[in-house]
Amino acid sequence: MSARKVPVTIVTGFLGAGKTTLVRHAIENAEGRRLALIVNEFGDVGVDGAILRSCGVENCPEENIVELTNGCLCCTVADDFVPTLEALLSRNPPPEHIIVETSGLALPKPLVKAFEWPDIRNRVTVDGVVTVVDGPAVKAGRFADDPVKVAAQRAADPSVDHENPLEEVYEDQLLCADLVVLNKTDLMSPEEADQITEEIRAGVPRAIKIVATREGRVPASVLLGLSAAAENDLAARPSHHDNEPDHDHDDFETFIVEVPALASPADLASRAKAIANAHDVLRIKGFAAIDGKPMRLLLQGVGERVDTRYERAWRADEPRLGKLVVIGQKGLDRASITRTLTGAA
Repeated sequence: MSARKVPVTIVTGFLGAGKTTLVRHAIENAEGRRLALIVNEFGDVGVDGAILRSCGVENCPEENIVELTNGCLCCTVADDFVPTLEALLSRNPPPEHIIVETSGLALPKPLVKAFEWPDIRNRVTVDGVVTVVDGPAVKAGRFADDPVKVAAQRAADPSVDHENPLEEVYEDQLLCADLVVLNKTDLMSPEEADQITEEIRAGVPRAIKIVATREGRVPASVLLGLSAAAENDLAARPSHHDNEPDHDHDDFETFIVEVPALASPADLASRAKAIANAHDVLRIKGFAAIDGKPMRLLLQGVGERVDTRYERAWRADEPRLGKLVVIGQKGLDRASITRTLTGAA
């Protein structure tokens, strides 16, 4: 067996940017590579893992897809990530390439640091950090702060209250990237895509690759094989949290709503949009049952953009009960959100 290090691609990006779609496209077009996936979800309903398992790709069998749902990987490296990585590497044959899909709230740099650990440093390398950007969201100004200006303002007056946790997550994901995927370009003009590309370049203090695409369609030859060895290049990847011993996600919360069978996909989508309008909800995703339909409905929502599609048939041994993960800013009105989603009075 070759002593070559197994390359690992870390896919990060904000909530709803299209990470799972990108990963699914990559494993369906892996060009013969034997892959393994580690999927980190925020909440204990395995939506992203279920989507990826449904691919049925021979080079990435179901047993090579591992879900970690005990918290954000950047906070649970020792407890979850390293043992999972070691388990995958011990398989016979071992994977030729590992893809890690982080949660939307993850900071990638602490995860890259884990690859310095002696137990895994000689066995794996970070082939590249890929950050998926939701082009229309950035165009709408949801992450308008310039990281260079933020850094300058902090240096000039540390007492100024200018922090925005969402923007810091977004900026940290860009600052750690080797490849930025500007996704959903079909929802904006070429001029707008060019403007966002230039803003990203201006905010990252080193040369990075940026590719524009729609529906996460990036060839495996572009996504995999970057050979960045990011664990050896940490100093060039600044973070808002470099001077902190650790971090947490106290600014965010997540909970699960069990939803009875609904009348139609449009009914569920309208409820999700109503929540986005009335509450500080960042993301809603999960499964639901529709009256008279044998198929399970998958829902993924970011703000008022809600997508639904039938994903698979309900199994005979599972209750036809929907489960939706709601992710938002701290202080959500859980009772009101639950009433809206369930239709309770």
